[in-house]
Amino acid sequence: MKSFTSSHTSKLKTLPPSIFTIMSKLATAHNAINISQGFPDFDTDPILVELVAKAMRAGHNQYPPMAGIYTLREAICEKIELLYGARYHPKYEVTVTSGATEAIYSSISAFVSPGEEVIVIKPAYDCYEPAILANGGIPVFIQLNNKDFKMDWLDFKSKITPKTRMVIINSPHNPSGTVFSREDMLQLNDALKDTDILLLSDEAYEHIVFDGLSHQSIARYPELVSRSIICASFGKTFHITGWKMGYCVAPKALMQEIQKIHEFNVFSVNHPMQRALAEYLKNTNNYLGLNEFFQHKRDFFLEAINSSRFLYTPSQGTYFQLLDYSQISEEADVDLAKRLTIEHGLASIPISVFNENGIDNKLLRICFAKKDETLKRALDILVNL
Repeated sequence: MKSFTSSHTSKLKTLPPSIFTIMSKLATAHNAINISQGFPDFDTDPILVELVAKAMRAGHNQYPPMAGIYTLREAICEKIELLYGARYHPKYEVTVTSGATEAIYSSISAFVSPGEEVIVIKPAYDCYEPAILANGGIPVFIQLNNKDFKMDWLDFKSKITPKTRMVIINSPHNPSGTVFSREDMLQLNDALKDTDILLLSDEAYEHIVFDGLSHQSIARYPELVSRSIICASFGKTFHITGWKMGYCVAPKALMQEIQKIHEFNVFSVNHPMQRALAEYLKNTNNYLGLNEFFQHKRDFFLEAINSSRFLYTPSQGTYFQLLDYSQISEEADVDLAKRLTIEHGLASIPISVFNENGIDNKLLRICFAKKDETLKRALDILVNL
């Protein structure tokens, strides 16, 4: 007699475990320095923590409105207008979500139906494809090269078909650390202008851009705004990844559909944290200083890595840096990442898992959103490989 579970499999039955789960478990098992997963090991601003406690003491401990408290949605709209010039209506065009990941999942679920295609730029963060597949969509991949990770816009246009429902972009880009230029955005607009294709923009690292570059948010481009959903992360901005707080903005007609998924997925998200963030956003210095803060950490890391055998191109944004180990080892990147964790006590992320067909370009991703002492310990290992 068959067991009940043997004949009941999920829609994602062939999906392997996330590389983040694998490497974090391995790092814990071997007490390794974890510069793999993208979270800081330094403290959150105590002012923000106290604002949460204050909200709790004030009794804001029950369900907030489904879309988020109005003062936070208002603050989000004010921030976007200040930085990018676009005006979103706080009542109709903003939803506070359980991290950017939920915003992305709810957006894909709202619009992608079985058989429809979604263009995904590889290497890609690993939450896009499962959400597409879970909704019966078909991922269509565009593979960036490993030299400069620039988009081939002719290749992009060639992937658009009558079945294309959505395009997903991510800038600043995880895992490469590159950013889209204004020319890229104009090319994107040109490719989509005569279509009804939706655009999903993952802008989780919008406030972390280096060397005088500027974040080219969708919100800067009125022609793109009308077809676009922007997803963002408070976790990445305010060093609170464990709070799982994010948001998305979109024109009213699109947001109404996203909220239908959001409402029956999580309904609403942490009330006292929303109160705290609404207050914290009033001080623009709390997010406008991130570029300098993280560029210092990037430069500190790269100055030291210069004495190693690793090759690199400086990250343009995010708090990730790719390292080319081709002069050190011929091992597959997954194998090397595991060996470094087990034998040297240092966990990183191999890039092949984010590429189409597992293309291995001998690259590891490290996270430099760490205390200087953590980075020093990691560098002591890396420069001696």
